Amino acid sequence: MTSVSSWRDDVVGLIPALRAFAWSLSHNGSDADDLVQDTLIKAWANRDKFEPGTNLRAWLFTILRNTYYTNVLRRRREVRDEMGEYASTLKTPPTQEWSVAMRSLQAALQQLPSEHREALILVGAAGLSYEEAAEICGCALGTIKSRVNRARARLLKIMDADDPTDVMALESAAVLGTA
Repeated sequence: MTSVSSWRDDVVGLIPALRAFAWSLSHNGSDADDLVQDTLIKAWANRDKFEPGTNLRAWLFTILRNTYYTNVLRRRREVRDEMGEYASTLKTPPTQEWSVAMRSLQAALQQLPSEHREALILVGAAGLSYEEAAEICGCALGTIKSRVNRARARLLKIMDADDPTDVMALESAAVLGTA
């Protein structure tokens, strides 16, 4: 217990020197105080790594200096935007239309006969060739082509679309309430 209290007393005795060094790096009182506080937190959390008999002052100053340069590098990547002008230019397109369209597509796929759904997924979603899909399904090439064609036509009918590009437009209109 005495070694911990002795170590703590030694660290507390170095706080004025740490603060002076922090101020010389940051040239700002509150930044210097924050830097010293971060240094003390890191030193306390890693006190078991300090080797007794070595230079505690150098160890603390190294922690402070490394913390300062880490913060400098972090600030370089940040964009100063107190008024929110930059943030107001950042926009992300809405994704809920795709989410609704995907759920509709999944529901429509479930309405297809299993052999049509399997053929369509193998060729359309998995990107397999008709030949590969025919081999997987154990049927003729013409059968796979027919199943895929019928599945696509039935899917469009279920989703009430004339063309595959209409499916997303219909789903977007439904979400916006204009359909």
